[in-house]
Amino acid sequence: MSASSEQSEMKIVTCTGPVNIAVVKYWGKRDPDLILPVNDSISVTLSQKQLCAKTTVAVSSKFTEDRIWLNGKEESIDNKRLQRCLTEIRRRCRKRKIGSDNEELSTLPVNQCIHICSVNNFPTAAGLASSAAGYACLVYSLTRLLLVGGDISVIARQGSGSACRSVMGGFVLWEMGSEEDGSDSVAKQLATEEHWPELRILVCVCSEEADQ
Repeated sequence: MSASSEQSEMKIVTCTGPVNIAVVKYWGKRDPDLILPVNDSISVTLSQKQLCAKTTVAVSSKFTEDRIWLNGKEESIDNKRLQRCLTEIRRRCRKRKIGSDNEELSTLPVNQCIHICSVNNFPTAAGLASSAAGYACLVYSLTRLLLVGGDISVIARQGSGSACRSVMGGFVLWEMGSEEDGSDSVAKQLATEEHWPELRILVCVCSEEADQ
């Protein structure tokens, strides 16, 4: 993951996030709402030099509502999974802000509306884990924007299950966990990208149409 930011009346952060390809897949969900899997899974994170999502998030007192654009087209902000991520990030931000003597934290724009613009440099919904890259990138961008700490894989997972694996590079394990609230269903890096330097993955795009 990588990010850049700008300071002005409008606070902006831009981030890129990688695609991951499962080598041990998860086979269903024990809780579809929280996106909790029935088994552990393992993936390899691909280089962002070839495939990535790029997301810009901004807050401003002049914004009147949350809005989102995907690949240049405005989409509904009312998506349940998207709202779950926004709610959790704002909750963590408020928790850090309350009672803080740190000037930067005390002025966090937690109550301001957010605009989100995300694009992929590869076909969306074509079997290349665009939702994983997109949600990982979105969550990372928002946590940078609102100075949210802690494990962000648990937030990304609530947007798209495999997104929790895209917040890390190399080989990544998504633990199924056992807690009902999903607090222990998180991603952990098993090995860095240097673990298997000879590994190559060939991606052939035959069609840019969405999966049917």
